Amino acid sequence: MVKYWLMKSELDVYPYAQLVADGKTHWDGVRNYQARNMMRDEMKVGDFILYYHSNCKPPHIAGIAKVCNEGYGDFTSWDSSSKYFDEKSTPENPRWFMVDIEPVCELENIVSLDAVRQEEALADMLLIRRGQRLSIQPVQENEFRHICNMGGVDPSIVE
Repeated sequence: MVKYWLMKSELDVYPYAQLVADGKTHWDGVRNYQARNMMRDEMKVGDFILYYHSNCKPPHIAGIAKVCNEGYGDFTSWDSSSKYFDEKSTPENPRWFMVDIEPVCELENIVSLDAVRQEEALADMLLIRRGQRLSIQPVQENEFRHICNMGGVDPSIVE
């Protein structure tokens, strides 16, 4: 069963356009246990992702991606020169995990955080809940399809 997610990246760190140019990437550097568990245990090949640009004006959903490789050890946690290094994580016993994602399509119209807040159909979306700051969040199928419509993308891309 396909699941839906929202993944946040700062626009000046790794924008959706860079994912398109690269063709795929590993989603490294997540250092929150709840987000790690989602990548390790729940995200599966073929799951769809709303690609969200945070820390910009306006914060917005820019595109659709999908999981192309399931959770595996985050090798940046083993690299002492990486800002994501964790001395307690090893290749034999990884503490942190990542997935690989690939682009599906850019939204014709970005969907801003304010636009999401104004949609009654999205009132329960985790993205707009107070205190919800996770960089990876589950999204309900109806929310995903609604965002696709708002962004000018046919939601049947997930079928």
